[in-house]
Amino acid sequence: MIEEYDVEEMEEGVEYYAIRPNKTRIKKEIAALFQLAEEISALSLATINSFELPENIRTGIIQVSGMGHTGARKRLLKYLAGQLHKIDVEPILEKLSRLKNQSAHAVREHHIVERWRDRLIAEGDNALAALLDEHPHADRQQLRQLVRNAQKELQAAKPPKSSRLLYRYLKTLFVDDDLDDGLDEADEEFEDDSELDD
Repeated sequence: MIEEYDVEEMEEGVEYYAIRPNKTRIKKEIAALFQLAEEISALSLATINSFELPENIRTGIIQVSGMGHTGARKRLLKYLAGQLHKIDVEPILEKLSRLKNQSAHAVREHHIVERWRDRLIAEGDNALAALLDEHPHADRQQLRQLVRNAQKELQAAKPPKSSRLLYRYLKTLFVDDDLDDGLDEADEEFEDDSELDD
């Protein structure tokens, strides 16, 4: 009967081919999932738990995080890649992407604060005036004292205690400004929405 079916279809000019999974694509997907499992295993336990993974995957990732670079680790990662292949990983990828963006933002913020600290120590009052133009609510007296102490420590080759205090103060200053900017933007959006409602 199958042969008749094939002949009939061939007479009509229709050919059927078996749809086979693309092995190259599957290998790439598994490799990406292997990498994903490895990236998640490098995170802290609290962050791993926040992904809300199925219990077998969560347990495996926690085990991988405590293993050295051995064959057993690689086998466990391959197993995890196979398990991840069975579930929807989009929410996991989105969460990981958000974590990476937060981390990149923190690094950027760190560099900005470091540059300001170094500039304040090197240029003194000129840099302080520029900083106060950008951040008028900053405590001028405290900043000036921290800068002078950091300059004295640098000249005397002492441990950079005041330099660290200056860094901490600048970091809180920039974080507070980011929060204020976020609140201002939220207020503007709220006002725009209320105008639309009227």
